[in-house]
Amino acid sequence: MRAPPLLRAATPDTWVETAVLRWQELLVDHANCEKKAASTALAMLFAYPEDTALCLALARLAREELRHFEQVARVLRDAELPYSRLAPGRYASRLRAALRREEPCRKLDQLLTGALIEARSCERFGLLAGRLPRRVGELYATLEASEARHHALYLELAEREAAAQGLTAEAFSARLDVLAALEAELSVGPDPEFRFHSGAPAPAVIRA
Repeated sequence: MRAPPLLRAATPDTWVETAVLRWQELLVDHANCEKKAASTALAMLFAYPEDTALCLALARLAREELRHFEQVARVLRDAELPYSRLAPGRYASRLRAALRREEPCRKLDQLLTGALIEARSCERFGLLAGRLPRRVGELYATLEASEARHHALYLELAEREAAAQGLTAEAFSARLDVLAALEAELSVGPDPEFRFHSGAPAPAVIRA
C-alpha cells in the first residue's frame, strides 16, 4: 500500500511486522491516541473561538474521535487487556516542538500537523486491517476511512487559514514541506519505542 500523497515516506515494513506481533501493545497506545486526537481538536476549538467554521468542524471531529476511543476501549475490555496511560512518544513531542509560537502562524502549523498525523494514521490502519485478529482488523478497516476524511478536513482548514493570512501557494507548500519532512523522519527513522506513530523499531524493540 502506498502512503497517502500528503506523506513524504511510507511506513517501514519492520514497523508493520512488529505491529502484527505486538498488536495488544499497539491497541493500548491507539486508545491513548484517540483521546489525544479528541483533546487536540477541543483545544483548538477553545483557542480560536472566533473562527466559527473551524469550531463547528472540530467539534464534530472531536465527537468522532471520542467514539473511536470508545470502540478501542471496548476491544481492550473484551480481550481482557488492561488500559494504561502512556507518556507522549517521540513522534508527538517532536511535532509539537516544531510548531511556531507566534499567531497566526501557530494556528496554521497545528492544522498542517493535524493533517499529517491523520494521514499517517490512515496509512497504518490500512496496512494492518487485513493482518490482525478479526475484530481488530474490522475496526481498523473502518477507521482507515475515517482518518482519510479527517486528514482531508485538516488540510482543507489549513488551506482556508493560509488564504485568510494572505499566504501564497508557494509559502503554504514550503511550510507543509518542512513539517512533512519532519513527520517522515519520525515515522521512518530508528525509534527506541514501539508506538502507533513510532518509527522503524530499533533492534532491541523488535526483540522485546
